[in-house]
Amino acid sequence: QVQLVESGGGLVQPGGSLRLSCTASGRTFSTYSTGWFRQAPGKEREFVGIIGWSGGGIYYADIAKGRFTISRDNAKNTVYLQMNSLKPEDTAVYYCAEGPRATSDPGTYTYWGQGTQVTVSS
Repeated sequence: QVQLVESGGGLVQPGGSLRLSCTASGRTFSTYSTGWFRQAPGKEREFVGIIGWSGGGIYYADIAKGRFTISRDNAKNTVYLQMNSLKPEDTAVYYCAEGPRATSDPGTYTYWGQGTQVTVSS
């Protein structure tokens, strides 16, 4: 059983930055991908980006390209989502998820964290 814990969310002004962390424990997959998703009130869960187990295989959704950066430190079992130039429309609960396939479909991920709230507001 894999447990994922997100942290780093909070309130930030437009144009500001946040770095989210996703720390895993109890890993079972020998190879896996970690995805970041977000969900705003009244909206469906939305793909943000993904990173492969080795640190490669990074892909971003259009909403994240040029502003967000995903990285990982396997020694710390942690994946990061650096978010810059934040906009009010980035306000959402951000989730990390792990699974054996590198996809943008949330239904293909096996394990999910509890989420961390990001609010972008002046």
